[in-house]
Amino acid sequence: MPFVLDNSVVTGWYLPDQSNAYSSAIAKRLEKDRALVPPLWQMELANVLRTACTKGKLPLVQARQIMDTLGQLPIEVDAGPVPGQRQLFELAMRYNLSSYDAAYLELAMRHGLSIATRDAQLKLAAAAAGVDVAG
Repeated sequence: MPFVLDNSVVTGWYLPDQSNAYSSAIAKRLEKDRALVPPLWQMELANVLRTACTKGKLPLVQARQIMDTLGQLPIEVDAGPVPGQRQLFELAMRYNLSSYDAAYLELAMRHGLSIATRDAQLKLAAAAAGVDVAG
């Protein structure tokens, strides 16, 4: 069954200091499943890669290869209605999240999907909202 994929998991696939068994397990799951991400995932991804490049943690050539590889994975950017700023604000306030993390939670709630995340606060929010954390 599809799941919502948080960028905190994806970073573990290409930044060694972010890697862990959970990120690896989710990568393995994508071999037979697909993930859904909010549109902001693309901006987050680009920013994380840019930051890794500017800090010397990742060569530019490798960052480009990562983007190309991720573009071939079964990761779908949600094309549904974008939640309004008020809705994201309310979720962020209710569950003590950033508005960015609220976008992932809203997507999981709207589609009735589990969420793959390494973010502790987002995991707590998901549990409180009745959203399963993907394993």
